[in-house]
Amino acid sequence: MIINDLILNYILLFIILELYEVSWQKANTLMGMLARMYHQYSANIILFFIMQPTFYFSVGLAMLSDYNIYAMILVIIKTADIATKVQLLEQVFIKKELSLEMSEVLLAPIPKLAPYLGLTLYPFLIYFTLA
Repeated sequence: MIINDLILNYILLFIILELYEVSWQKANTLMGMLARMYHQYSANIILFFIMQPTFYFSVGLAMLSDYNIYAMILVIIKTADIATKVQLLEQVFIKKELSLEMSEVLLAPIPKLAPYLGLTLYPFLIYFTLA
């Protein structure tokens, strides 16, 4: 399998953008991650959405590839990711409605490599989109 320079550049750009997202969201628990996100969200919601560059990358990639199925899968995953984050931020910090089970999940420690899981799937989707 030979990856041409264009595909490799897109994959590397995505990895850099994903690492940026992980760097500002990373914490020891999901609640810690939410707290970091809420800090940005409460300060400026537009800035919060701008700080999700992989979503915009995936939308651009979908348009560039004439809405290839793999690109659309990436867009759906990134859209669900942002929607889930916003929903949790609203539920935890604004409405303050949290079940006991959900609070236990949010306060449980997460593995050190968990924030980087996207780096295992997304490059393959980008490759299949452009190959």
